[in-house]
Amino acid sequence: MIISLILLIVGFLILTFGAEFMVRGSSAIALKLGISPLLIGLTIVAMGTSAPELAVSIESALTGRSSIALGNVVGSNIANIGLILGLTALISTIALDLRLIKKQIPMLIGASILTWVLLLDQMLSTLDGLLLATGFFAFLYYSYLQARQDQASASLVTANPVIVPSNRPVWLHAALTLFGLGLLIYGSTLFVESAVDIAVHIGISEAVIGLTIVAIGTSIPELATSLVAAWRRESDIAVGNIIGSNLFNILGILGITAVVRPVNGAEFNSVDFMVMVGYAVILLPFALTGLKISRLEGSILLAGYLLYMGYLVFAR
Repeated sequence: MIISLILLIVGFLILTFGAEFMVRGSSAIALKLGISPLLIGLTIVAMGTSAPELAVSIESALTGRSSIALGNVVGSNIANIGLILGLTALISTIALDLRLIKKQIPMLIGASILTWVLLLDQMLSTLDGLLLATGFFAFLYYSYLQARQDQASASLVTANPVIVPSNRPVWLHAALTLFGLGLLIYGSTLFVESAVDIAVHIGISEAVIGLTIVAIGTSIPELATSLVAAWRRESDIAVGNIIGSNLFNILGILGITAVVRPVNGAEFNSVDFMVMVGYAVILLPFALTGLKISRLEGSILLAGYLLYMGYLVFAR
């Protein structure tokens, strides 16, 4: 148990350094290639920080622990908005790009509702997985088209003054981003394995482990990346990372996992999916209040997450 606690701390420290490297590298690439930091956060950073969720979900499904796989995705999406976006907003008010309100947030709401509907029969079949995965590739294609529009824009540098130009070559920034990603994946794996070992000793069910310990553990890369981005006043990467990660979790990870092996949702109830959908929906009214998420709104998101954790631990 003591060794697991030590590895838990070491894993978190590795994640923190990895997040710093990833934010620095990806934001520099955005400026060099003429791509907006928002799009970088929605795609490259989001998929990178969601890599632990993908690994954990597929491994859990293959070993017959589909409750952990599903709980990992649902719990991570809840944690990303309630815990991570809440904490990020407490550090610094998060300015929102209008494109998020018009396009990505509605996409997230639709994907969350679709997942809930597909799981009404308590099973995510191979066909369901193909449907979700198709949605993921459609999102990637849309992001590609958006990138082309960004590259055609001549006002990106002046529109994003927080990004400091660099004379280093693009490949060096790409290497820095990949190094940060590697640290994130390794640190997250170390964190999750230690956390699950501790949970097993305590005697927690697989569904609750997936929704809490594993979900929070695999969301640590998003937490570290978003907090570092917020601290560096790069809110586009911070919020883009969260929205993009949630879309990737539902469409990409859950879709691919179900294609590999159908996912059983019998251990979950409507409360879990209601909270996941509710957090996606609440982003719209929050975003519409001045195109930002304030510290007060961040505290509301965080308080809601703590209440949900209390429900899982004491009322489940």
